[in-house]
Amino acid sequence: MADEPKKHRFLTIEQVAEELNVSIAQVRALLKAGDLRGIQVGGRNVLRIGANNVDAYIAEAYKRTAERIVAGDLPD
Repeated sequence: MADEPKKHRFLTIEQVAEELNVSIAQVRALLKAGDLRGIQVGGRNVLRIGANNVDAYIAEAYKRTAERIVAGDLPD
């Protein structure tokens, strides 16, 4: 267990983009739309996203996708 990397409580936009395998612009759009929660820390444009918020976003995305699959609303 000592070799496990420390899990950060808060992530940068860049880290979240890497985690979700999307662009930084996409993460900013998710924050602006309110789909992903984040906080401003200190000065302008210094945003951090809680690791738990990323997990919650992923869980909600899985739920929405499953609902779309059941409804037959996904592209082929």
